[in-house]
Amino acid sequence: MPNLTYDASGDLVVTDPTDGSTIVYNMGDIAWVLASYRIGLDHGAPVSVSSTRVFYGKRPLHLIQTHRSQLFPVRRKNALSMIYLSMMTIAVVSFQWFFWGFSLAFSEGANLFIGDLKHFALRGVLEKPSIGSAKIPSIVFCVYQLMFAAITHGWSFVHGSYDFAGGTPVHISSGTAALAISIYLGKRRGYGTEALAYKPHNTTYVILGTLFLWFGWFGFNGGSALSANIRAASACIVTNLAASVGGLTWMAWDYRIEKKWSAVGFCSGAIAGLVAITPGIRFRTVCNFATQIKFFAGYDDSLDVFASHAVGGIVASPPTDGFTVIPGGWLDRHWIQLAWHVADSCAGLAYSFVMTTIILWIMHYIPGMRLRVSEETEDLGIDEVDMGEYAYDYVGLEDYAAARRQPCHRDRR
Repeated sequence: MPNLTYDASGDLVVTDPTDGSTIVYNMGDIAWVLASYRIGLDHGAPVSVSSTRVFYGKRPLHLIQTHRSQLFPVRRKNALSMIYLSMMTIAVVSFQWFFWGFSLAFSEGANLFIGDLKHFALRGVLEKPSIGSAKIPSIVFCVYQLMFAAITHGWSFVHGSYDFAGGTPVHISSGTAALAISIYLGKRRGYGTEALAYKPHNTTYVILGTLFLWFGWFGFNGGSALSANIRAASACIVTNLAASVGGLTWMAWDYRIEKKWSAVGFCSGAIAGLVAITPGIRFRTVCNFATQIKFFAGYDDSLDVFASHAVGGIVASPPTDGFTVIPGGWLDRHWIQLAWHVADSCAGLAYSFVMTTIILWIMHYIPGMRLRVSEETEDLGIDEVDMGEYAYDYVGLEDYAAARRQPCHRDRR
């Protein structure tokens, strides 16, 4: 164990036993990063069972006959499996992050694509200064990045691409991966018919899930400063402003169609605003209209993940005016900064789509790993077939009966 003491101001002082040098860590920064980690859990980890799942699992399907731009839902009969997958993902990622994930992502010997196993099982990851900030120990940085590995490294980082809280590695990559998965899976049974044009069964949960996500995003973005400073405060201000303007903008665009103020429309816009994270009305407008892409392209993205995350990340990333070691950004007439941000977005999009597609087709030919369920499982619901349990103590038989009457519109794989 390292030799730990405290100075007169209460900061943590660590003495390196190898050379006798001392390192001072700011206790306020450590507390803020750890608090942000916990807050961020409401956005993307175990509490996502009550945020992401509540937000998506309870969403109403946007009616096929209209152009109302609200995100699609997870069906009630599949809701428990989504909760289960959220928990299992966190468990699996936590395991691999401890042994090799952190080392491959943040080891000092990383090349342009991947790191090494220098820190396997978190060897040397305790009191050493972190790769993200010298003011916090590596173990604190490790647990924060367990929430999301969102710092841009490699060639784009070297050339000055500025991605504060993960526009490319989080939003563009996840949205593009969702597009690849949607294309691979094909359309659901009854897609484009009344069978899937169902109403919400608890809109209150949509709002509750949005509030959880909104709250969690403060840790997601504010914590990325890795310090309790003005930069973190600025990130929190912009985060709140982006969600607010996004919700109002999206709700206004939906009002023009049906002349009704939609609470779900506000929630959709708030999430799109948090993705874009830049307080400009044009970004939420682009995400709103991007929900129509699937109708023209012919893919079934049931949660509009590509429209909200990938498109939101793409339109927000290039205008970012980076505060890096380079001389300003494109707003300061440093035009190459815009080019690097465009290149970063395009590279992230292409890499995610190609690699996800390759992984999907490898899994397709491995027994037991094919993602597409059978028609019977789709009709009955994954909860009943795979788990034998339900998110609720009732099942809507009308959904099953309606689905059985509809022809299959997907590829048979």
